[in-house]
Amino acid sequence: MGARAFLGFILFWLIGFVGASCADEATNLTSEDLLRVKLPVGFSISVYASGISNARSLALSPGGTLFIGTRQKDHIYAVRDLDDDGIADQVFHIGRSLEVPNGVAFKDGALFVAEVSRIIRYDNIEALLDEAVKVTDGTKSAGNLTQFDLSDIDFSAVVTDQLPSDRHHGWKYIAFSPDGKLYVPIGAPCNVCNRGDPYATISRMNPDGSDFEIVARGVRNSVGFDWHPESGDLWFSDNGRDNLGDNIPPDEINRLRGPEGHFGFPFVHAGTILDPEFGQEQTPTDLQAPMHMLGAHVAPLGMEFYKGASFPDAYRGQLFVTEHGSWNRSSMVGYRIATLRVDPDSLSPVYSSFAEGWLTGELAWGRPVDVEMMFDGSLLVSDDLAGVIYRIAYTGQ
Repeated sequence: MGARAFLGFILFWLIGFVGASCADEATNLTSEDLLRVKLPVGFSISVYASGISNARSLALSPGGTLFIGTRQKDHIYAVRDLDDDGIADQVFHIGRSLEVPNGVAFKDGALFVAEVSRIIRYDNIEALLDEAVKVTDGTKSAGNLTQFDLSDIDFSAVVTDQLPSDRHHGWKYIAFSPDGKLYVPIGAPCNVCNRGDPYATISRMNPDGSDFEIVARGVRNSVGFDWHPESGDLWFSDNGRDNLGDNIPPDEINRLRGPEGHFGFPFVHAGTILDPEFGQEQTPTDLQAPMHMLGAHVAPLGMEFYKGASFPDAYRGQLFVTEHGSWNRSSMVGYRIATLRVDPDSLSPVYSSFAEGWLTGELAWGRPVDVEMMFDGSLLVSDDLAGVIYRIAYTGQ
């Protein structure tokens, strides 16, 4: 390992350690803290739930329960806003000894949780939450949340345990497509390497784990995706390789057209940049170029097309993307939420910064991870550094 690579590894480890510590402590953000976040005129940001240490991927049930995955904890959370005032009232700690339970998805009353090498399922999960409330009063926590301990609850079934066990890029994001398939990315187990299938892919399967198939290759590490509300195409984020300098390669927003597209890794980055180690190998014949190239190392994670009605009409159909922020750049970038104005017939989405302010100089006090649209059209945003869930709403003021 070269000196630069070793320094990058140390920085990555330190940021992860500091992030875990801060997430346990920074659970009572003030209104002054939130004033750092700059939004377009007419939008407001508030704390939906605090004390959610290492909050990562989000999934909302039809009943209004928000499920929250974690990467540095061994359990997940469920959060409820009982009186619909935009502030959560209950938080449930679900499971124990889970291995990097980053990904969460909800379908037909069941909660699906993605660990490193398997996906598990909790059937009738909301009924179990209701039962926990009946048998215990819970305990008060930061932000006046009532906490309930469901660490002893067991999962109903193992959907699959055939995923790779590599922890490098082993955390998973999962989501159900409009046709009911469960989509699962499998990241490259390295900075850059060519390990073949199933690594550096996006796959899908039936909800019971059957009919596993790969739908996209050459995807280094995707931690967020969504389907366009009109075309139905899968759009996904991809984090570019490290150790090529501050400004290359760009991180990517991609669109899957047709089955089994290839998006370049490890041979080609951002459509045109040949990898210094693997770029002389045969370029895939079905190579698909990025729809949009973000800044290098901004780390795009969660993303969602806006389908609500409470934001101004101009936001309808726009793609919201979180930029988790850099860890291996001489000056830090990212730490914001961006939008891409997407025309189904256009090849050039228009990028805009939507929310920023989590980075002050070279100091980050928050890192947005995932976005989830609520039934009222507001957006929830997880922050694994501050340990909170934000709510962004349009007030017109």
